[in-house]
Amino acid sequence: MDDPLVTLWETPKAEEVYMIAGWHQWADAGAISSGLPLYLIHKLDAKKIGEIQDDGFYLFQLPGAHHFLRPEIQLEEGYRKSLKTPQNEFYYVGDEEKGLVIFLGEEPHMRADRYAEALLNAIEALGIKRVGAVGGVYGAIPYDQDREISCVYSIPHLKEELRRYAVRFSDYEGGTTIGTYLVDAAENHDIEFFVYYAFVPAYNFSEVSDLVQAISIEHDFKAWYDVMRRFNHMFELEIDLSELEEQSYELMVSMDAKIDELDEQMPDLDVRTYMEEVAEEFEAHPFVPPLSDVWGKALDNLLRNDDDDDDDDDNEEEI
Repeated sequence: MDDPLVTLWETPKAEEVYMIAGWHQWADAGAISSGLPLYLIHKLDAKKIGEIQDDGFYLFQLPGAHHFLRPEIQLEEGYRKSLKTPQNEFYYVGDEEKGLVIFLGEEPHMRADRYAEALLNAIEALGIKRVGAVGGVYGAIPYDQDREISCVYSIPHLKEELRRYAVRFSDYEGGTTIGTYLVDAAENHDIEFFVYYAFVPAYNFSEVSDLVQAISIEHDFKAWYDVMRRFNHMFELEIDLSELEEQSYELMVSMDAKIDELDEQMPDLDVRTYMEEVAEEFEAHPFVPPLSDVWGKALDNLLRNDDDDDDDDDNEEEI
């Protein structure tokens, strides 16, 4: 690879390498795009193996939004201790058979074409078989049910496989996200690239109350869990999701308490009735792994254990 913007100090040696990608971006409801990759990096103790250099991708200021765009500095007695600038980094964990690259970046403000080119060049250099990116959008959906997942993809043949993951194929028209932009660019490179957009619960009460404008979930662990169940199955990752499952449960308990509190403090809002109406209009599409896959893996494990027992018996005879 000859891309001056991409620095890789290690390339995976695994037979199959997949990538999960996210960004600090516009479509980051529930911190799915920024928080989930960071969670995986820490949970899996993934090591940094590369980065994309800035090449004029970011604005320094924009009228009305300068606090959100400027690099962040930390001073002590007038001296700079640190300067935080946008980062686009690759992390890796794996063995000889399977590897996972986790990419966490900053959505570019400008020169998206050059940014996409650098990222796709890195994907090819890393030998990545398939990329799954994540994003989040807000919607009035039940907080205590499986999240709806919308999906876009780069190569037409992916659709039939993705259909098995209980996704809704988007018919959206409007401004692009970094994910949909990269899906388009990835097709030109013949790279398998898809994006899961999870719908995160958000409820707007501004029409009926001046005191409560809206309720939304800042870190939607339920969405993280539902997305990761799909990745675990598709990429055969076997990542332990018990912590996310527990956090999902705690989130729903917390939301229940919040709804009860609103009902008690502002009975005129009739929040419980509103939630019941939301639930009635919602059609859940939970992801259920095919039974054939479940039984197949169980049979493989059984046969593997039998082989191990036979080997032990042979060793005993030799002794």
